[in-house]
Amino acid sequence: MRLVISFRAETLTLPVHYNLLLQGFIYGHVSEEVARWLHDEGIVLGRRKFKGFTFSRLFGRYEVGEGAIRFHGPLRLYVGSVFPRVLESLAENLLREPSFRLGGGECELESVEVEPAPEVERPEPGWAEARVGTLSPITVHRTLYTAEGRKKTYFPSPREGDFVELVLDNLERKAVALRLDVDELRRGREEGRCNVAPIRVSSRDLKVFKLPYPGGGTVVKAWTGLYRLKLPEPIFWLAYDAGLGDRNAQGFGMVKVVT
Repeated sequence: MRLVISFRAETLTLPVHYNLLLQGFIYGHVSEEVARWLHDEGIVLGRRKFKGFTFSRLFGRYEVGEGAIRFHGPLRLYVGSVFPRVLESLAENLLREPSFRLGGGECELESVEVEPAPEVERPEPGWAEARVGTLSPITVHRTLYTAEGRKKTYFPSPREGDFVELVLDNLERKAVALRLDVDELRRGREEGRCNVAPIRVSSRDLKVFKLPYPGGGTVVKAWTGLYRLKLPEPIFWLAYDAGLGDRNAQGFGMVKVVT
């Protein structure tokens, strides 16, 4: 399930890397019970917590300068989740209080709509395939160690085999956390039928973020672009609603079907 949130701000000035502000906006506009469950619990798989939601960049007119991004006029935000109650709570609270602040700016809600499920190809029974473009960039990583034993984070590009492998690993973990059947996904991976293939991705699609945290920040490398996504159908819709790759709940990995 996905929502399209349309709102207006005469001028809205945000940090260039505003992911965590949007994450805070979502947590701040669901019920206290839902926010507590998302933040503290989610779905636990081993040492990992799966939040089950993702969101897009802001879409609208903007200009960048002096370390900030300034939006003007109508804006759109897409939010997806595998947990309908999260989106229902978000929609109810926004409709109840349509005036809100984002990064210190005054905003007025125009509409909240449920996005219809897109048409996809079905190359074989139980499978879905589509061209997808990024609404927020996709990131995956490996932790490596130097000869001196120092930890290093490696972010593969979509042209590297590691990228597809890590995206599919991530989807499999999410599916297991939700108790979805992953047998077909595993067979498809072994037979080379699953794919997250870059169609149009260039060096300009690399986006480098510095996400602020108390005591410092985290650098994240992520990719926009156009991809061919082929997966067992339940896994396809999991990717569509919850995002591809890592850090979905921080605004990474949301995609849309494009023709």
